[in-house]
Amino acid sequence: MFERRIWAARAMIFAVFFVNVQCAVLFLVSPEQFVRGFELAGPAGEGAVRGFGLLFLMWNIPYAVALSHPVARRVSLMEAIAMQAAGFIGESLLLAGFPAGHPAIRETVMRFILFDGAGLALLVAARLITARGVDGGRSRVDS
Repeated sequence: MFERRIWAARAMIFAVFFVNVQCAVLFLVSPEQFVRGFELAGPAGEGAVRGFGLLFLMWNIPYAVALSHPVARRVSLMEAIAMQAAGFIGESLLLAGFPAGHPAIRETVMRFILFDGAGLALLVAARLITARGVDGGRSRVDS
């Protein structure tokens, strides 16, 4: 039964990891498709979007480690949760404080908030269903 929970947690982590990495790759290979959403243009704007893609890849290292085994690598899962929460909270504050008159940026930030909120819920759920496998402070790593 515990093994099923680990696989369910892996599926949740994978969903978040996959969408994050997909976004990163798209930002890296086709930045011209996304520059307007950040009110950027030209080579400098494309470079900035590529930089976002590189950051997304870097930030997903704990997600990949947690995916390997959510219980044995629970510290990485907790790091992923903290990173996802920081994104969700930070983007929400960014949107709340952003001046009117920038619909493209507001839409872009709103998409990130929605994704990060959904991702946060999945990662927390993955942690909760695998936390039941922790006995006396020691993790069960039997799968």
